[in-house]
Amino acid sequence: MTVLILTVPEDVTADLVVAALHERAVPVVRLDPAALPGEVSMSTEYVRGDMHGFLSVQGRVVSMSSLRSVWVRRPGTPGAGTAERSEQPEWLTTEAERALYGALRCVSAPWMNHPAAAEQARYKPWQLFAAHRAGFAVPATLITTFPQAARRFAEQHPELVVKSVSGTHPGNPPMVLPTTMVPPDPDFSSVSAGPTLLQEYVRKSADIRLTCVGARQFAASKKAGPDQVDGRFGSPEEAQWHPVEPPPRITRAVRDYMDQAGLAYGAFDFAEDGDGTWWFLECNQSGQFGFVELATGQPITAAIADWLAREGI
Repeated sequence: MTVLILTVPEDVTADLVVAALHERAVPVVRLDPAALPGEVSMSTEYVRGDMHGFLSVQGRVVSMSSLRSVWVRRPGTPGAGTAERSEQPEWLTTEAERALYGALRCVSAPWMNHPAAAEQARYKPWQLFAAHRAGFAVPATLITTFPQAARRFAEQHPELVVKSVSGTHPGNPPMVLPTTMVPPDPDFSSVSAGPTLLQEYVRKSADIRLTCVGARQFAASKKAGPDQVDGRFGSPEEAQWHPVEPPPRITRAVRDYMDQAGLAYGAFDFAEDGDGTWWFLECNQSGQFGFVELATGQPITAAIADWLAREGI
């Protein structure tokens, strides 16, 4: 039985998990959907109610029916590798995406994370809804294109931040929008130009990253600087991450959220205030974990490898 990992070639985090799987003598096939067609080939046959599928990359062939698990790590866009020589790159992307993921959805192997669950989990409004239902403390939030609604919200919550609805990561400029304090007496007229997310500012004492892998949870804390707004843009000289024990209430809420989302992996970000309350900010269904493991020694790589190998699950 083989573990299938979908990710780009330059993915050091995936390298760590591949090495851990090799230590467990678990066969692994790693491929980038961007290389389909090209370096990656596929074939699926549907006859008399049965589906037989195969994937090939760098001379290795794996049967889809023999997959132990599928890890959707950081896959490229299907068909993107042929865009330069293709006269219809958008058409090819659609065809390759539907063919590959459509076939893989027919297999019984467990996913980390299933594409349908991952797609839903990317939506910030849904995250906030699920977080409330799970029992997290969630800062008051408004997403609006009505300037009047923004003004009323600002009157109710004098300290606000504005952030991206899409939650684009700072490593992906020029799309990134850092979380930013809203100045006093703001002009909200530009809110009508596009959906704007306003959120009550949490004066935090620490940033919390909780990485959930299956049933296992790994929490780490990093002291926040004075009046820090967006911890993602801190300098290397700032405080380092150290392991912490999540409160039982958080542990239960994380399990509830993961069940609602149908996720096997999630990277949760919290802001801890001076009273010790962990305020939910977001859950990234494909968030990085290597930097936390490097700083804390928490065995996140091993937990992912165990889950993919189906050991102790």
